[in-house]
Amino acid sequence: MKKLSRLSHVRNIGVAAHVDAGKTTLTERILFYTGASYKIGEVHDGAAHMDYMAEEQQHGITITSAVTKAPWREHVLQVVDTPGHVDFTIEVERAMRVLDGCILVLDGVRGVEPQTETVWRQRTHFNLPTLFFVNKMDRPGADYRRALDAVRRRLKIEPIAITFPIPDESAVVDLIERRRIGFLGEQGDALVTEPCPDALWDAVADLRESLYLAAAEMDEDLAERVLAGEEPAPDALRAAIRRGALAGRFCPCYGGSALRNLGVQPLLDGVVDFLPAPLDRPSAHAVQPDGTDIEILMGTEGPLAALAFKVQLWDGRRHVFARIYRGTLSPGDTVEVPTPGGSARREQVARLFDVDAGKKTRIDRAEAGEIVLLAGLRHASTGDTLCAPGHLLSLERIEARAPVLGLAIEPAAGTDEEKLLEVLDKVQQEDPTLRVEEDPETGQRLLRGMGELHLQIVLERIEREFGVRIRSGRPAVAVRETIRRPATADAVFAPPPTPDPRQQDLMARVALAIEPLPRGSGDRLEWAAHVIPVGVEPSTAQREAIEQSLRSTLAAGPVLGAQVQDIRVRIVEVELFGAASTPEALGAAASKALRQALERAEPVTMHPIMRVEVVIPEPNLGTVLGDLQARRALIQGTESVGEDIAIRAEASLEPLLGYATALRSLTQGRGQFSMEFDRFDL
Repeated sequence: MKKLSRLSHVRNIGVAAHVDAGKTTLTERILFYTGASYKIGEVHDGAAHMDYMAEEQQHGITITSAVTKAPWREHVLQVVDTPGHVDFTIEVERAMRVLDGCILVLDGVRGVEPQTETVWRQRTHFNLPTLFFVNKMDRPGADYRRALDAVRRRLKIEPIAITFPIPDESAVVDLIERRRIGFLGEQGDALVTEPCPDALWDAVADLRESLYLAAAEMDEDLAERVLAGEEPAPDALRAAIRRGALAGRFCPCYGGSALRNLGVQPLLDGVVDFLPAPLDRPSAHAVQPDGTDIEILMGTEGPLAALAFKVQLWDGRRHVFARIYRGTLSPGDTVEVPTPGGSARREQVARLFDVDAGKKTRIDRAEAGEIVLLAGLRHASTGDTLCAPGHLLSLERIEARAPVLGLAIEPAAGTDEEKLLEVLDKVQQEDPTLRVEEDPETGQRLLRGMGELHLQIVLERIEREFGVRIRSGRPAVAVRETIRRPATADAVFAPPPTPDPRQQDLMARVALAIEPLPRGSGDRLEWAAHVIPVGVEPSTAQREAIEQSLRSTLAAGPVLGAQVQDIRVRIVEVELFGAASTPEALGAAASKALRQALERAEPVTMHPIMRVEVVIPEPNLGTVLGDLQARRALIQGTESVGEDIAIRAEASLEPLLGYATALRSLTQGRGQFSMEFDRFDL
């Protein structure tokens, strides 16, 4: 019970946002006000505590998720600061997978931005209770109510204001306690609390009414008081808002300016009051080797169940971040990692570490609810489940997006070839969105990633951390293939005549039909086969050989040798020639039939289509729109954002390569843009 009580005072939270909304600046204030850090590190000075990588300090952006702990009101906040740039979205995805709640930071001027929507979808996938912090309220054009309205309109969730910022007075109104909180001192750490003046209280009447009605939805007694015109008690309000936040009915919202040290301490109170402890979250879903679904209850009782959610090279050595869902873990413990086919691989945990951004401290024991760093695991990768020996199960994995951009790379010195291969293997283990492939036409080695910045950072890290200099070519956009119309094919595999009598009768026949599917459907294999001779069914090995052969054929289409997607393959007929129809023969016949069908179905290439948002000064609107249309962009709409204009568009990735430089030239350096992969299309 003691451990369960301690877990109720833990908050595993992430801080996420669109790039440059100020989440790392906010995290620095959280660390300072909780006493976890003795000084505030600024991003613009390259001194942020959470941006510890050299590339993060050089570029002024967050590249990798950083973990730290901070105490607040007798609670322990385990905080993960995530990247905002879409190129590093895998860092957000795997952080969201293991967290219990999150703070979503909005720019007070720009409100909900494209990456905000991406993060919101990731948060929704894992059903994480969320607080909003509307940041940068000190900037000209910032509008708290407009930001809340954008949340309501674009994210389809009800935002409930808990504080209302007054940046001119370095204060906020606490709508639950009916008080004005001033933030004095050079670092905003001297709080002055006083009753809210009547005039100011009347000015936020609409936000108070929304707060009371939201709480009333969760508490019938409270609803009666609100309808009777009474002012609800603060504790009752907080309890009702907590229930609604944990249920995902609405999101509490706070306002302020992290850079100006305004409004952060009430947000910390909100983390404790409204975000869940590990015990408040639903049980983790897992699958046993026999396919049985089970629920994993959070707690120290029971065999170990933990998720490896990130591999990281630390001081040149392989480490694994893991979230423990059940049981305990100590140095020297043996764990089993389930592998395909129901088997398992054994590994031993050499050391355990508590993590504070770029620093690690050895610990002797980790328990359910904690996020820890493990050393000694040689093979465990992102998404693997770590189990107690003899108690295998698989937690939900972490899905990585396919890369959309590639670079031809080679070592600057020919003697570094083997070292480069070793280094590329290590960085791929760290980052599941990286792929190293060989161009089938040129034989060049290609490094594929999520965007230009992603690949640039990877090359810089390889040179800095491993001392391998790399020459790279121009970025090459990844493509996919699909078909325009249905087609059928019927193929017989018969080996050429051979003196070996054992090889003469290896025959098989497969007939299949293919048809195009809507964009983003992937590929589907369906069995509707009539088997000859009648009454005989293909064996498991024969079926697997056919399916594996079809998958291999779809991996290299007939146009450019790219992956074929958005296609349904229906196996219509299989003819077995007695014992002569080996799995290999059936696989060869299936591959031959599919290649013939693809050739007849008008195969075409598809290019990555990006969702683009460009924010520019209004006088530059005509010039930028003309340039986007010249790049064959489909303009979907424009919207005023303070004194700027936001343009939303769709465009193929290739014409957008290098667009950041062109936009700076068109807008005298004042324009910004972001893009996010949407789909492959014609």
